[in-house]
Amino acid sequence: MSVATSLPLERFAPIDLQGLVGEAALMTRVDRKYVLSREAAARVIESLAVGIRILEIDGLRAFRYESVYFDTPDLLSFRMAAQPRRRRFKLRTRTYVDSRTAFLELKTRGARSATVKDRIEYEPSDRHLLTEEARGYAADALDAIGVGAPRAEALDVRLTTLYQRATFVAPDASARSTVDVDLEWRDAAGPALVTPGMAIIETKSGARASDFDRALWRAGHRPVSISKYGTGLAALHPELPRNKWARLLRTDFTDRNRTHQNRSEESSCETAV
Repeated sequence: MSVATSLPLERFAPIDLQGLVGEAALMTRVDRKYVLSREAAARVIESLAVGIRILEIDGLRAFRYESVYFDTPDLLSFRMAAQPRRRRFKLRTRTYVDSRTAFLELKTRGARSATVKDRIEYEPSDRHLLTEEARGYAADALDAIGVGAPRAEALDVRLTTLYQRATFVAPDASARSTVDVDLEWRDAAGPALVTPGMAIIETKSGARASDFDRALWRAGHRPVSISKYGTGLAALHPELPRNKWARLLRTDFTDRNRTHQNRSEESSCETAV
């Protein structure tokens, strides 16, 4: 089922990418994440005010994403998030499948709890590996937060996530929201998790809650702690630490998923890029 046919996206006025970046960059923002059923997400979208706009590029209103996460053999990045630590990092490539563009993204948090997110352009064909330049980039960042630059040499692909995303912008550009569906997690070791009935909504706004947040609250949904990398890896491997996401893994991921063992890495995303 495509996003276009399962979510009510057509009734909103479009905004192009240039307008989205120019009007709703939201450099200072509060992020909230929600996990709900696909049907519930459709009802929330249906309840939104008509003045809300939706990102549209070349006639498309939902876009395919692929993220490839890198970690050490002892899962340093995962454990820092799961346990949680003051110092932490997350390294991934993000590919916008429909536009055939990719970036290497690095998110770090140092001793003073300041989060820094940075990204550089990356060759889509290299998205499943770290070039020497990328390892140097990661080593500098790990050294800066006290992890140790040598750990960058051990980084390798651990998890790939695939999903489709629609992006909404408030009428006054004070807030932005994304709705992700068709979520799939693929472990480098083989197992995969598909959640056709689940949606992840993320809202980004200033100090005040957005119209999208208020629509979610009216429908009985509250923010949760979820990481596509951390929660997905914990769902695939019950032996890993999961306290941070325990409730979510007992409910949403259990009720709305199918698991497939040793699924091939080949997909429509692979051939499209």
